Amino acid sequence: MKPNESQIDRVIRVGIAVVAVVVAIFVGPASVVGIVLFVVAAVMLVTAAVGFCPLYRVFGISTCSVESKEAPAPEPAAHA
Repeated sequence: MKPNESQIDRVIRVGIAVVAVVVAIFVGPASVVGIVLFVVAAVMLVTAAVGFCPLYRVFGISTCSVESKEAPAPEPAAHA
């Protein structure tokens, strides 16, 4: 997985997760809305932690300014 989130994007996701948890607590953690908000918060925190968003890959979006370099493929062994 290549990172496709910028540092700003990751900070925004953490902020959204915090807001979602606070709202879920006020709405009621056992309510349907509260559970949905906790799930949203968890998804936001996980994607912020790993720097990869699967939906960004589906839509071809990348907010990461520097492309990560992949390791070059190994060269085939020479036969003697």
